[in-house]
Amino acid sequence: MLSCHLLQSLLSTETALLTLVLGSYLLGIYLYKRLKFALLQPLLIAVVLVIFFLELTDIDYSVFRDRTRILNFMLGPSVVALGYVLYEQINYLKGNVLSIFTAVFVGCLVGISSVIGVARLLGADESLLVSLAPKSVTAPIAMSIAENTGGIPELAVVFVVICGMFGGLVGPLILRRLGVKSRVAKGLAMGSASHALGTARAIEMGAAEGAISGLAIGIMGIMTALLIPLVERILL
Repeated sequence: MLSCHLLQSLLSTETALLTLVLGSYLLGIYLYKRLKFALLQPLLIAVVLVIFFLELTDIDYSVFRDRTRILNFMLGPSVVALGYVLYEQINYLKGNVLSIFTAVFVGCLVGISSVIGVARLLGADESLLVSLAPKSVTAPIAMSIAENTGGIPELAVVFVVICGMFGGLVGPLILRRLGVKSRVAKGLAMGSASHALGTARAIEMGAAEGAISGLAIGIMGIMTALLIPLVERILL
């Protein structure tokens, strides 16, 4: 009994849990590149492996969250770092500033209204509704919005991850089927709908798509924070 407790203590250290997360993600990248199967997204593989590990070792989620908080903190700087990529593709912004802001604004408004409307029709309670609303922004922003509007931050992160993975998987296919050729439009669509995960896929599509997608993340985060209270006041 003592040895089991000691093993759990060792496995729940900050070093062990950070190694678990990074190792799982690197394994996911390896499998994705090796097998070229769309559903084997690195993040999805990492999530499944981490959940399995926590269940197997009986480590509480609150312990895991506290000891891997550095990863949550790094989400912010990683998004800011996309600004350098945007600087390299600054020519795509010239003459497109108004259309970019308009597109993201409309996408933000439709995204918030539609998810709240559909969830309400399905009978979701208010805490679930406000947790769903910030699904298309990065995790730190979604958690802050959900917490300040009476939602559940952890649940909001789950919706963010699901939205990002789904957008990363089907976004490029939808854009091809719709015949979208503009690199700016592709980047805006991926970043606005699927935040960082969509941007990772947009970078695979091209440098310009990735840069514009990174810009869309920032604009989408600001607009979502401003629009959600207004939309919720009308729809809830």
